[in-house]
Amino acid sequence: MARRAVATYGLPREVDPAVALLEEVHRTAGHVAWLQEKVREFDEDDLVWGVVEEVDKGSGEFTGTDVTKASKPNVWLDLYRSERKHLTDVCKTALAAGIAERQVRLAEQQGALIGSVIQRILDDLGLTAEQRALVPSVVPRHLRAVS
Repeated sequence: MARRAVATYGLPREVDPAVALLEEVHRTAGHVAWLQEKVREFDEDDLVWGVVEEVDKGSGEFTGTDVTKASKPNVWLDLYRSERKHLTDVCKTALAAGIAERQVRLAEQQGALIGSVIQRILDDLGLTAEQRALVPSVVPRHLRAVS
């Protein structure tokens, strides 16, 4: 039973709250995209009109299946709408927590660090003036290739 619970719910793990929040944004965006495809598979009428109950009458005087139809949103449409709402809520929370600004600051710090390392490497190589003149075109080209 414990193995099944772990497979279903996973084990606890330590995670930075900002990372967890971003993971939830990404996971929920994936759910929304998947549900959108499920909803697209339905005919337009099937999204708002369909079977709400089927009763199989296998015995008695009038055998067969009684079918009740009603006009109400398809369960896939409800799930899609609910997950979209969750995505906007999680995004609002992430923005309010300043995660985007934090990511920008981190990227700026990483960029400055990489620039400093490249500068020290170039200084240590003792490049000629001709080779130094190539640096502004060569280094950015290679950095863009990996970004």
